[in-house]
Amino acid sequence: MIKSVALALSFAAVSATAALAASPVGDWKTPEHNGVVHISECGGALCGTVVNGDDIRANPNAMDTRNADPAKRSRLMKGLPLFYGVAGGPTEWSGGSVYNPEDGKTYHGSIKLLDDNTLKLTGCVVAPFCKSQTWTRIR
Repeated sequence: MIKSVALALSFAAVSATAALAASPVGDWKTPEHNGVVHISECGGALCGTVVNGDDIRANPNAMDTRNADPAKRSRLMKGLPLFYGVAGGPTEWSGGSVYNPEDGKTYHGSIKLLDDNTLKLTGCVVAPFCKSQTWTRIR
């Protein structure tokens, strides 16, 4: 009986750990500019903000100078909203917007958790005109 209870508890612990690990919430390294993006839950959806990157390390006051909206060009890169309104789960989220600081434009976005430590972020003008990046979990 004790072995059965211990076995059941260990399965429960493994299941709980797997469920927690399957969340994209946390810090992720981007493939370009040594970027770091923090993903969090925002109002029932996912959002991501820029935490760090080559531009920020070189100039902590780096601004969003390429934004298509001139009123937003004075925003700091650090803390910049990169995506928002991406809803769904447990492994795929869509329906949100993804901002690309490289060209200053916002696209339709989706996220797919490929495994516990890898996710794919996709931004589309209109499908099939999309670009994707694969990010690696930092923590």
